[in-house]
Amino acid sequence: MRQKRPAASPDVSVIMVVYRTGPVLFESIAHVLAEPLVDELVLVDNGSTPEDAARLGELARAEPRLRLLQGHGNVGFARGCNLGARATSGGQLVILNPDAYLQPGCIAALIDGAKGFASPCVVGARVLNIDGSEQRGARRGEVTPLTTLLSLSHLARAVPKLGRFEIHKDGDATPDGPIATPTISGSCFFMSHADFNAIGGFDEGYFLHVEDIDLCWRARRAGGSVVFQPRAEVLHVGSTSQSLRIKVEYHKARGLIRYFLKRADNPARVLLALAISPLILLASLVRPLLRGLLGPVRGRLN
Repeated sequence: MRQKRPAASPDVSVIMVVYRTGPVLFESIAHVLAEPLVDELVLVDNGSTPEDAARLGELARAEPRLRLLQGHGNVGFARGCNLGARATSGGQLVILNPDAYLQPGCIAALIDGAKGFASPCVVGARVLNIDGSEQRGARRGEVTPLTTLLSLSHLARAVPKLGRFEIHKDGDATPDGPIATPTISGSCFFMSHADFNAIGGFDEGYFLHVEDIDLCWRARRAGGSVVFQPRAEVLHVGSTSQSLRIKVEYHKARGLIRYFLKRADNPARVLLALAISPLILLASLVRPLLRGLLGPVRGRLN
């Protein structure tokens, strides 16, 4: 049963993009609908099995707060989120992965985390693994060709003098409160609807992955803020989407190449982005093969 909402609470719409997520999706939906601050859940179905699609339809008919968008095909995560945002009536948006469970107080903490920071403001949650540890990628430094190479190769962590180039900050001490950071995770984050629209939402040129990095960069470039809120917690189950790791990694590589070219503001940086592209693509093919992870893996969609 839904808890009573505080009288002065904001109007909140949660947007969830789905692609063959599996049973964990329905647990995620239950966590969202149990959250007292949620007025609306917009579920963008990029492609579910017939059984899951039918079950989602039943839920939408029974739950007035659940709005289901279907029939548009697999349009990618970025475009799916933008479709969801255009369909919402809420002034506050929370983008949530369909394999993530909101923890008590998460949404209130996300909204509170924006206070005192310049707009457009992106507030990311502390994303946790199932064992309670902070997930790699929940808070990140500046994503550049150099930091990406040193992080992917693990040299930034293996060589002390290169430590400042490590993108992922999950090994750092957890801050006491909201703190500015270059990049947060797209698994769970908050923006006001006005701020989301002000920067044009997600860049739909990304299909899967890196669109969150791009969003954070554009928010900061517009004079806004990116904030990590440690008091907003979400449990990211992961490894649920019925997609091959090599395909997910390929989309991630394409996204990084697009991002580096987009950020290149002089000929030298364009040349660097072009030079690093083959290495990124090679890594996208080699890493999953070395790990033997050609089975179903985590992903927001294929």
